[in-house]
Amino acid sequence: MPETTPSEPTHTWLITLQFPLGNGGFAVATRHGSSTFSPGSSREQAYVSIRAWIARQEPELRESSASLVFFSLEPYRL
Repeated sequence: MPETTPSEPTHTWLITLQFPLGNGGFAVATRHGSSTFSPGSSREQAYVSIRAWIARQEPELRESSASLVFFSLEPYRL
């Protein structure tokens, strides 16, 4: 997970990406998780970190192949 530490997560996220299939079509993938981000981190830094983590897990979802459809980043606690 992006920027994890032994502490409780600070944020929860949801991301949906669209990526091409070999047959000329497209598929959509939605992933979710929770992460700890340092105080003062920006939403953009969180997004970049999450995308990089996903790309390491699933190379077909790297930024050069997958387009962002939806991204949500919210505080972990209600």
